Amino acid sequence: MKFLKTIILLSLGADHVAAFAPSMLISQRDLIKTYLSTATATAGGGKEKKGKEIVKHCIPLNEICLDDLPKVGGKTASLGEMIQHLTSLGVSVPGGFGVSSTVYDAVLDRFQLRERLDLLMRDIDVNNLDDLANRGRQARLMIINAGLPDDIVKQIEESYESISNKCDSQSCSVAVRSSATAEDLPTASFAGQQASFLNVVGKHSVSNAILECLASVFTDRAIAYRVQNGFDHMQVKGAVSVQLMVRSDLASSGVAFTLDPDTGFRDVVVITGSYGLGESVVGGKVDPDEMQVFKPMINKAEDPIIKRSIGRKQTQMIYTRDGSDKRTKTILTPEAEKTKFCFSDEEAKTIAEWCVKIEDHYRQGPHHGHPTPMDIEWAKDGVTSELFIVQARPETVRSDQKANILKQTQVTEHNSPIIQGNAIGSDAASGKARVIRDVSQIASIKPGEILVADMTDPDWVPGLRIASGVVTNRGGRTCHAAIVSRELGVPCIVGTKDATETLKTGENYTIDCSQGSTGFVYPGYSKIERTSVDTDNIPKTNTKIKLILGDPDAALSLSDLPVDGVGLVRQEFVVANHIGVHPKAVLHPELISPEDREIIDEKSKNDSSPKAWFIRRLSEGIGSIAAAFYPKPVLVRLGDFKSNEYRSLVGGENFEPDEENPMIGLRGASRYLSSNFKDTFELECEALSYVRNKMGLTNVDLMVPFCRTPEEGKAVIKILNANGLEKGKDGLKVWVMCELPSNVFAIDEFAKVFDGFSLVLGVDRDSGLLADLFDEDNIAVKEAITKAIQGAHRNGKEVGLCGQAPSDKPHFAGFLVDLGIDSISLTPDSIMTALEVVSEAESKKTLGKEIAEAVSSEKMKQKTTAPTTNTISA
Repeated sequence: MKFLKTIILLSLGADHVAAFAPSMLISQRDLIKTYLSTATATAGGGKEKKGKEIVKHCIPLNEICLDDLPKVGGKTASLGEMIQHLTSLGVSVPGGFGVSSTVYDAVLDRFQLRERLDLLMRDIDVNNLDDLANRGRQARLMIINAGLPDDIVKQIEESYESISNKCDSQSCSVAVRSSATAEDLPTASFAGQQASFLNVVGKHSVSNAILECLASVFTDRAIAYRVQNGFDHMQVKGAVSVQLMVRSDLASSGVAFTLDPDTGFRDVVVITGSYGLGESVVGGKVDPDEMQVFKPMINKAEDPIIKRSIGRKQTQMIYTRDGSDKRTKTILTPEAEKTKFCFSDEEAKTIAEWCVKIEDHYRQGPHHGHPTPMDIEWAKDGVTSELFIVQARPETVRSDQKANILKQTQVTEHNSPIIQGNAIGSDAASGKARVIRDVSQIASIKPGEILVADMTDPDWVPGLRIASGVVTNRGGRTCHAAIVSRELGVPCIVGTKDATETLKTGENYTIDCSQGSTGFVYPGYSKIERTSVDTDNIPKTNTKIKLILGDPDAALSLSDLPVDGVGLVRQEFVVANHIGVHPKAVLHPELISPEDREIIDEKSKNDSSPKAWFIRRLSEGIGSIAAAFYPKPVLVRLGDFKSNEYRSLVGGENFEPDEENPMIGLRGASRYLSSNFKDTFELECEALSYVRNKMGLTNVDLMVPFCRTPEEGKAVIKILNANGLEKGKDGLKVWVMCELPSNVFAIDEFAKVFDGFSLVLGVDRDSGLLADLFDEDNIAVKEAITKAIQGAHRNGKEVGLCGQAPSDKPHFAGFLVDLGIDSISLTPDSIMTALEVVSEAESKKTLGKEIAEAVSSEKMKQKTTAPTTNTISA
């Protein structure tokens, strides 16, 4: 009977392989001849020989560590490693058992399956998606048909019964996940390449799921990935982890990275999550909630969370309860739950703390011994409310990039964006769109096209590999499309809501992920400029070079720039772009229109009040910038909008005066002291105090704009002191903008009030009529700058300049360097030029000084020798 069974399986295999004969140059007769020659030898079904030591195919997770990776695969080895070494540190990991790659070998040793698969995979062209699909399907069918040997099935069932008994259950629910021997490595993740099954119950179901996991070594995406990364198909072995399920179907789950996956910023833990089982997040089926936790402040600051964003969480995956064969099902998320975070601040802190412990263990351990950012999956049990780590693997994209190479992309000459979403990566691409509504159409995409889809899962990988860019309706920064796009180096925008309806197949578009966390799609082709700089070759300057910033979303992507901090944070830009509401409107909502009140209520619905929302948004905006450059100083200019600019905010028209000349009107210090707006300044102070005192970001210093008199400065500092921003406490420095004649002429008096001065060059920003009249080389401008720098230094105060002139005009940079200016702050696109220009100016100054000293020394020699010469001459 066994021999007959072999022949039947052989016949099935040969029939399927026949479809590949033209491309493989193999005949069906050759295959049958090979199989028949060894049928008798393999008819035993893979049983152990009599007297041979029984192989332990199933190993408890708590007996596994990273040393076992070659036999249990990366995923299982990592689980065992965490259980052995991190549970004592408080990290909770569900137990279970690993199925060794010896099982995979035993299956492939049946019916000459190894030779058949090797033959099938020869000369495969993974760019021929139809052929790839046919061969992959055939390979999986061969393994399923071969089945598991009886002795292995017995071991699996015994191991399953053992963990069920520990759970006081006859048949516990487990997750059965593939764990190939080349999976979850520091150099290649294979993430999502092979099968996983959730809520598997019963010993027979577990055995079947394990076999399907072994067969998934030959999914289309796994085959393509191996070819792309140079892995031998027959050297990668299948293994499986069987792990107790966490009842996250009744709570929430998600993914965490121990670095920002798009910028490579190492000092943050990015946590995403949604309701139900984790597949919704990983598979990109939802727009998840996200929080970013600043590592250096974990367990040090009261609130180390620097950013929170709530996702739409459209659906959730839960267990089935209808008696069907399906183990899980997807349902719509109730509207009330969509508007709430699926995990709390405290849970985010716990997850982040665990993630750092895992990362530290991998960094310090013998298997890595170097910084190892991690990609981690977490889950919350809805029955016990406990948190668990269910997977951990090394991150393989950003962590592998050279730290000294700074790459930047700029998209110029583009049209207005038609849609936007979450930017994945920091690159850009242009191409024709290919809208694909179902994975069955994936073969239609052509190399270089932009793939547009509702979402993607691992079955889409062959198409993603040849696309120039990816745009999806759904998904967050840790979804499948995002992870694979990063690994392939393809720019991607996820969570656009309606890309498949807005973008049209065959039309030209440019996708831009170069501007921070938000990605934009422009119609037509745009000019894309890329630069690559070796930071080891960037000149070092004595003059500090700093940034001018106003966009928190761009901060992390700019953190690698070779700067000495941020010399100007335009706080009003944060208010305008990230809040958009007049501060007075959140303090006095009863005074605004119903329409404006509705807008504010919608924006602040996840916070306790509009005021709390305003403080959170402002503190997170400033905190994100401060964290990106920590511990370098970040100088935040207090709100410097004019009354006409404040009026444009939601609710603003109800509170702002109608000034004839707002440029020199109620702004800066005088506004803070005004009885009408003192409360809004105190609201601003509350947010900034939160950044320093609750978030722990004491690298934030403050700067007062448009301060007409030293007395005004003293009054402003008094308000700061009363609102948790005491000058001098924890190193807090308060600077003043040196932008008025009084600041220059009374600089000695201002120096008694403030810690530093920031020079600003410019004219009315609302007027284009005066732009041509302004010249930094004007004698009056240079004289004012000279007096300001000399006056600041005379009083032992720092002085910097904010503006583009030093990078645009090398001689002006030389002028500032000769005066001994302490710092120059510029926009990000001017930093590299400024470093070169300032370095050259410093070199000339040094050379000039050396020449002057040499001339002086020579004159001194001539003086001392002159009398003797005269005597001789006489």
